[in-house]
Amino acid sequence: MLLILTVTALLSSCAASGAGGGAGGLRSENVIILVIDGVRYSETWGAVPGLIPNMSQKMVPQGTFCNNFRNEGYTYTNSGHTAITTGINQPIDNYGTELPANPSFFQIWLKQTGRPATAAWIVSSKDKLDILGNTLNPEWHNQALPSLNCGISGPGSGYRADSLTLIEVLKVLKTNRPNLMLINLMEPDGYAHAGNWEHYLRGIARGDRYAKQLWDFLQKDSHYRKKTTLLITTDHGRHLDTVDGGWIDHGDDCEGCRRISLLALGPDFRKGGFVETKYTLVDISATVAPMLGIAFPQSEGTVMKELFTRRSLRRLPAGNVPVP
Repeated sequence: MLLILTVTALLSSCAASGAGGGAGGLRSENVIILVIDGVRYSETWGAVPGLIPNMSQKMVPQGTFCNNFRNEGYTYTNSGHTAITTGINQPIDNYGTELPANPSFFQIWLKQTGRPATAAWIVSSKDKLDILGNTLNPEWHNQALPSLNCGISGPGSGYRADSLTLIEVLKVLKTNRPNLMLINLMEPDGYAHAGNWEHYLRGIARGDRYAKQLWDFLQKDSHYRKKTTLLITTDHGRHLDTVDGGWIDHGDDCEGCRRISLLALGPDFRKGGFVETKYTLVDISATVAPMLGIAFPQSEGTVMKELFTRRSLRRLPAGNVPVP
């Protein structure tokens, strides 16, 4: 599933220092998280360039790659995305009938900044991921909600082709200029569940191409150029071939389901970096929150300090983050 998250780090309460316009003087004013749904490491980063020549050849030199990135929670779509947005590994209904138990950093950022709903978006090929915009927490339920563009036309409308989702993403970026966006592309996962190996592989290749198209747009657009972070990851993998069901399914703790990946690009991250330290999906929230200038103590994750340049790490608004 491809999921993209654009985030501004500019807060009125966090005055920028130095040349950067983001929180604490970081260069990033926006963060984008790109999640490719349900792809196995063996078909992606374990077989490069293969189906992902853009990410593995053209984009890696511009950022830092985490080779030991994992889902150590529940290896399903809704749980994986909830881990990203709330920082908590939660078992949650995978059919879109249950909201996350905790608020996301979308809600917290919107409330703390007072920005309108159009400053934060969830744009998803899967309609069921509209759940990410809200929470069951009574203190946050229906409060500071981001804008939603999920599935064909909202919950219950069915999945949308990833090519159409990309069109919606670019339209929102051009017209609303959001600071925070989450985008989901579903084709690899959807076709794998359908037992269509060729289309599963095609979905991976298309996701790689769409990631490059998005990154190219961000590099050229005057609003986002040199001010935007892009994180590319996966919500879960797929069963190993030795597990019953194999690549068609996922949801256990086998290495095929657990091992995923993270590519981090942006003005505050190292270029050409390679990290073997173990990080997991909940670490995304712990890393993004200080870039946003918000406190997010509910996150079970830790800041992925190895992504950052020394300059940016010093400016990161997180008092307990050591400079290596």
